[in-house]
Amino acid sequence: MIIKSIELADYRNYGSLKLEFDSGTNILYGDNAQGKTNILEAVFVAATTKSHKGSKDKEIINFDKDEAHVRTYLEKEGIETRVDMHLRKSGSKGIAVNGQKLKKAADLLGLCNVVFFSPEDLGIIKNGPAERRRFVDMELCQLDGFYLYNLNHYNKIVNQRNKLLKDMYMNPDLKETLSIWDMQLVSYGSKIIERRKMFVEQLNEIIYEIHKKLSGGKEEIKVLYEPDVEVDEFEKKLKNSQDRDIKSKMSSVGPHRDDFSFVIGDIDIRKYGSQGQQRTAALSLKLSEIELVKKIAKDTPVLLLDDVLSELDSNRQNYLLNSIGEIQTIITCTGLEEFVNNRFEINRVFKVSEGNVSCISNQNSDLSERGVE
Repeated sequence: MIIKSIELADYRNYGSLKLEFDSGTNILYGDNAQGKTNILEAVFVAATTKSHKGSKDKEIINFDKDEAHVRTYLEKEGIETRVDMHLRKSGSKGIAVNGQKLKKAADLLGLCNVVFFSPEDLGIIKNGPAERRRFVDMELCQLDGFYLYNLNHYNKIVNQRNKLLKDMYMNPDLKETLSIWDMQLVSYGSKIIERRKMFVEQLNEIIYEIHKKLSGGKEEIKVLYEPDVEVDEFEKKLKNSQDRDIKSKMSSVGPHRDDFSFVIGDIDIRKYGSQGQQRTAALSLKLSEIELVKKIAKDTPVLLLDDVLSELDSNRQNYLLNSIGEIQTIITCTGLEEFVNNRFEINRVFKVSEGNVSCISNQNSDLSERGVE
């Protein structure tokens, strides 16, 4: 799958914008705070219905407007697909594929798989468990519709159960209804736990070789799933935690408290790894995403790199650039020197300045003639 073009209307700092992408490597370059990342975000939103930053729809829409539009044209095996997305400051978003309105936004997931890599992702190993859960959830939601269904229902039930726990403070008789939510929590939560276990198994088959090459054959990595509770103990542990949950007014048991560890030898690099080890593991994780999409979805994802090269040393830069291969890639950066100096193949270059985007070249030779700005 490739993205042929994207059209934005009243999206962040863009009143109106249309970009046509090459099926190879596309560079968006310019100074910071000009709108480069906003374009990558729009591509991500068009594929996943959500911002990679976790921004709400009302925050994405131009400050002076009440709604925004994103239109993308996708192509797979010669067949073109149009996706229209209507974002509103008040009300839910509307999505249509080839003019047919989708009943649920979640129905769009899996049509176009994307892998987003930003400097913040380099901290996924050392940061808190919420970020690692979010990584797993975002990937699985693109690859597995059943997981998305179970996760959405589970999250709603956790919120409902937490509300009940708060309400019980004023009305203790409501405790009789707690078991109803507990049964549903166990039902949906157990499916999430089982799928996460399978995901980690699939991930380990891929990340091992990638990380070994990245570390020059010096390190062997393994990802471990650390469920908050095992499926066969879920119901019992939830029941035993009721008094504690009532006191704290929060659900303390379930996959919303899971974590994932990254082990090299006997060392948990979340806590004891060097910054270099943590960054290498994060890069391995992102490159594994690409291979997971190829293996599970039988498709090629679109790779979005948001100024990440400036955060990597030359060895990791070269490995990342050499790993792109035939994947459609959209890269943001502040300068072109690193690409030209490395003789990296560039198919299309856009200059971004104060919300204006212009295509300045379509191939490497154009860059050599124009020079690097």
